[in-house]
Amino acid sequence: MVFKGFIKKDFQTFKINGLDERMDAIRQRIQPKFQAIGDALIDDLSTTTGNDMHVHIAQHARRTVNPPNDTWMAFCHNKRGYKQHPHFQIGLFDDHLFIWLAFIYELPSKTEIAETFLDHIDEIDKTIPNNYVVSLDHTKKEATNIKDLDLKKSLERFQNVKKAEFLIGRHFASDDPLLKDSKAFLKEVKSTFETLTPIYKLSMREVIK
Repeated sequence: MVFKGFIKKDFQTFKINGLDERMDAIRQRIQPKFQAIGDALIDDLSTTTGNDMHVHIAQHARRTVNPPNDTWMAFCHNKRGYKQHPHFQIGLFDDHLFIWLAFIYELPSKTEIAETFLDHIDEIDKTIPNNYVVSLDHTKKEATNIKDLDLKKSLERFQNVKKAEFLIGRHFASDDPLLKDSKAFLKEVKSTFETLTPIYKLSMREVIK
């Protein structure tokens, strides 16, 4: 399919009661759009990052009772999985869409990646635009504007706390007109990924050692 943007009904998916019912809606409404986004962006992202990237769409297979509060797709250099590697994400909660460069707690090299980030903190600080946000927990909606964040303290926590995470990128409210405009949205995602690629490449120094 051709990606035609996100609409109100996509976000209302997370108001549906019941695991099976919500998962059916995710599969029908959202996952085809994720696949179309992946098809549209994968070649450019591979070129930008210098790695062959692969699309992973969250299946929520481990859930047996509680329906997911969000869903997402990931772009990663590893074909088999993404959680143990630096990766890019696009996903939805009921009230916003997120675009992340994600470093989650399952990263085996997160201590080393955090050390690299701390060694290049001034460079990272200059790379991140003022309208970007940071999350320290991918399961929560909340994120902090980079202008209001103690970046050094956050990276030290990411380094020293086993379950700590570091995700950086953009939030867009569910009613943002950009999300309905497929061309404008894809352009914004590409721009965001390009902005974050220098940080991604810093992290990959530790992954490919």
